Amino acid sequence: MNFEDIYKRYYKDVYYFLLSLSSSPELSEELTQETFYRALGSIGRFKGECQIQSWLCQIGKNAYLSWVKKQKHLAGSGLREELSGEEKNEGREDSPEKLFIRKEETLSIYKVLHLLKEPYKEVFTLRILGELSYKEIGEIFGKGEGWARVICHRAKLKIQEMIKEVP
Repeated sequence: MNFEDIYKRYYKDVYYFLLSLSSSPELSEELTQETFYRALGSIGRFKGECQIQSWLCQIGKNAYLSWVKKQKHLAGSGLREELSGEEKNEGREDSPEKLFIRKEETLSIYKVLHLLKEPYKEVFTLRILGELSYKEIGEIFGKGEGWARVICHRAKLKIQEMIKEVP
């Protein structure tokens, strides 16, 4: 199978996987392109020890984690950006008012997180704050990687809905 066939066959899988991580269609599209660019550069190192789809999703996850780390570095705390999909404007200092608002928003997120039921709270905390992989989270709970991914995505949706309801 040539690389063009791989791209055509697995593009949607990688895109939807990244969409489940980021909840942002624009970011998912960008990271999917980055994933296939990285895969093209390292296709010679693919040993076939796993399925191509798994290999591509791992590359995509690494691209996403790199993006998250960059956002955390730029914003100081990536929790608010992780939930909202917002990107920080580079090179612009925030006013004290904006810093206060950001701190209040982050505090609201933590308050909502405290109200979240298990296993959503623990899985979300392990993934976002603990920076564990879905595989590691699944192992902790005695479940699979897919279970951890679904629970984390649902937790993110629940948090977003709860934040909307906060006055």
